[in-house]
Amino acid sequence: MQHIHWLGAGLSSIPGIRRLAKNYDNLTIWNRTLEKAEQSINHVNKNNVSAKSFDIVSLSNTLEAGDIVVSQLPANHHLSIAKLCLEKKCHFATSSYISQDMKNLHNDVQKNNLVFVNEVGLDPGIDHFFSHLLVKKLNDKNLTNLDITYHSYCGGFPAIPNDFKYKFSWSPVGVIKALNNDAKFVRNFETLIETPYKNVGKYTVNNEIYEAYPNRDSTPYIKEYNFNPDWKIQEFVRGTLRLNGWKNAWEDIFKMLDNKSPKLEQEIDNLGAELWKKHPYLQDEQDRVVLFVKLLAHKDNEEVFNGFYFLDEKGSGENTAMGKLVSITLSCAIDLIVQNKIQYGVQAAPNDKNLINYFFKTFEEYKIVIKNNL
Repeated sequence: MQHIHWLGAGLSSIPGIRRLAKNYDNLTIWNRTLEKAEQSINHVNKNNVSAKSFDIVSLSNTLEAGDIVVSQLPANHHLSIAKLCLEKKCHFATSSYISQDMKNLHNDVQKNNLVFVNEVGLDPGIDHFFSHLLVKKLNDKNLTNLDITYHSYCGGFPAIPNDFKYKFSWSPVGVIKALNNDAKFVRNFETLIETPYKNVGKYTVNNEIYEAYPNRDSTPYIKEYNFNPDWKIQEFVRGTLRLNGWKNAWEDIFKMLDNKSPKLEQEIDNLGAELWKKHPYLQDEQDRVVLFVKLLAHKDNEEVFNGFYFLDEKGSGENTAMGKLVSITLSCAIDLIVQNKIQYGVQAAPNDKNLINYFFKTFEEYKIVIKNNL
């Protein structure tokens, strides 16, 4: 019998784990702290739904061909877990970005009739669904000679803003380092490479003003989202939303990054420990996630398409907005693997409309509201 192994029982995993534990009879939750793993499944009493203390040797000894492994461990563990899955002929799923090393496994994964699905959480994940649907809608119009503007912005922050305009649900060190990594995007028909924190601007979503900046390399997604090669791309940005006033609140952090001290790594580590103490989410404090994806097309300077998807979710306790959106999405991908509905190989979130509708239907069951103007 196919068994599901979920690795990592942090806050961003709990709602998805609880959903799978309710729906399946063969599930093991692996976590460094056994107590956390046990707590995540305390709502069910099933013989073959269990918790175990995570170590790679125990996991390896337990896996059988056809099993499904979900990695919600830190991103630097995914490749070794994926390689173990390949060796043991198991399927693999994660909400994290696909690395080049992961892509390099594609041929072997495909040959072994395995599914390695990545980028199936919130951002990346739900943003991919929105993007594919918008692009498909525009492609269906069969318009030519188009100038295209694409924006995808996502942010998680406290529902009631604090002076710092942010609270940490994961390592502050990771957040700060991401600000210092170059972002690649398209603006005014040009491909630009800039440092995110030096490119913060105002951005309005649903009549609310935020601050926003580009992150990572947006450009591979032009192909991933099936943009028509004939479209002229005026703007293409995938980025991060922050509360209005965030730039001023983080001014000292930006100065530290600007100084480029030879001890910058150590300075970031020290600051990270300090920020983790100063600005954690309190127990049962509400968090908020906003995701907005827009596709705009002009032909001969006239607007011919203007579509968007938007969600604004709140949550707290075990059901934080971030936790729900990441892990419920990931749990749906497990359903699709079990049902043999995802193609073999290494891939990002599904782009087929029927599969996307399966995710949306589940979101409705969890009262996650998606708005659009299509």
